[in-house]
Amino acid sequence: MTAVHDGLLESAAERHRRASPGLRRVNLALFAAGLTTFMSLYCTQALLPVLSQAFAVSPSAVSLLVSLSTGMLALAIIPVSALSEKLGRTRVMVVCALAAAVLGLLLPMAPSFTVLAVIRAAQGIALAGVPAVAMAYLSDEVHPEALGGAMGLYIAGNTIGGLLGRLVPILVTDLAGWRWALAASALVSFGCTVLFWALLPRSRFFQPGRADLRAIGTHLADGGLRRLFAVGLLLMAGFVTVYNFLGFRLLAAPFHLPQAVVGLMFLMYLGGTWSSATAGRLADQAGRRAVLAGALALIAAGLLMTLPDSVPLVGAGLLVFTVGFFAAHSVASGWVGLRAKTARAQASALYLFAYYLGSSVGGSAGGLAFERGGWPAAVAYVIVVVLLAAVLVGGLSGRRPRGRSRPGGPACPDRSTAARRGRG
Repeated sequence: MTAVHDGLLESAAERHRRASPGLRRVNLALFAAGLTTFMSLYCTQALLPVLSQAFAVSPSAVSLLVSLSTGMLALAIIPVSALSEKLGRTRVMVVCALAAAVLGLLLPMAPSFTVLAVIRAAQGIALAGVPAVAMAYLSDEVHPEALGGAMGLYIAGNTIGGLLGRLVPILVTDLAGWRWALAASALVSFGCTVLFWALLPRSRFFQPGRADLRAIGTHLADGGLRRLFAVGLLLMAGFVTVYNFLGFRLLAAPFHLPQAVVGLMFLMYLGGTWSSATAGRLADQAGRRAVLAGALALIAAGLLMTLPDSVPLVGAGLLVFTVGFFAAHSVASGWVGLRAKTARAQASALYLFAYYLGSSVGGSAGGLAFERGGWPAAVAYVIVVVLLAAVLVGGLSGRRPRGRSRPGGPACPDRSTAARRGRG
């Protein structure tokens, strides 16, 4: 009887709306989750030269400290999302975030490179629990009218976490060495994890389902979702290409910039912090396809600005490019959560799997272009990638496939008709 009564109370409850206390708490909790996840994921990237020297391993070998984490995250993200359909969103996110934070505290104590690499691989598996489930949690708990803004703020936390994950170790290493650098990053990440745990509201609208992967076939049968997955893959392929190889260009002629100055290019992530949140709000108001197309235009414009041999132009172009990328990622990822009616965690996981696949495969292809034709060839490669994404976006429809509408009328992931008419 109690369970039935609780169910009736939950069905009468309203999802978190814009400017509500509940939404503010959700936003702060997921912002902290983005911080801890991406600080942990990228904490070794800025230290690769130092770690290569400390353990006497080659640059290609030491790069495994990044690729192992992102690769294991990509492999784990779909199974973890399926698990969340049975165990619950909040439980999976909190347990995985705490496990990743504890593993991060072990990194500074690693006695060998092999041990360090094993911990990083395990950390990647644990980190999969937050991005695999966070977008589905938001889609479950946040009212459609506020979902874009909430998704944008979560991704803003991702951008700042990625920035801090690179800058904090750089600053501490010069003062106290790489072990203290990893320790400082791990402590900040652990603090953000505790904040996330304390603030995250419990799920009110989550409905447990079977922890199987058959829902993946349903999502892949949706042409609109397939397009969004491919857009995520293409966007990340271009983004990683630019940030991996622009530094090589700035270190070489005619720029010859110092390494420390080149490292400051990661500060452009702050532009993405602003644009991800702003694009999410605009998508709620003006429509997702229009905002996504505009973001792709910004990406292309920023790329072209980096072609001249001018430091101010390259810097401005990188900023415009970064603003466009994170705006596009914010809108595309939020659209996946709206379009998938069931098993949203698995839909989000498929998007993120494609996203990180783009990072590894697409980024490597961009490297081949750079090796063969320099920066102009890399730009040409990314422009082609962006044009392919634009074609996919142009074919996106604001309607769900037949048979997947919500009770009471069709659900439109572009702009909710129900929301415009005042219905939930």
